[in-house]
Amino acid sequence: MEPIPLPSYIHYELLLQMLERHTAFATNQNPMIREQVHQLIVTLRKALAQQKQLEQTCNRLNLPVEYRWSLNSVNVESKSSDNGFPLDSDTKSQSSGTP
Repeated sequence: MEPIPLPSYIHYELLLQMLERHTAFATNQNPMIREQVHQLIVTLRKALAQQKQLEQTCNRLNLPVEYRWSLNSVNVESKSSDNGFPLDSDTKSQSSGTP
């Protein structure tokens, strides 16, 4: 069975940090907007908790989970050069002529 794709925790963390550190600070003068930001933070925390519950259920059922960083799936074969070697930053910079 293919792994069940789930967002990486960093996605939640990034959004929460932005909302808590920047957005909440910027809305400090407007109580109505500040409350909406607070509710958004609560909703994201609930979403993360629900994802963790889903992961626990998958673990109990022996269903594999795969954390994704983007919507693009990673295919190792598509990241190989013509000679079969994986492209790394050194190979890419050499082939493009950039240092």
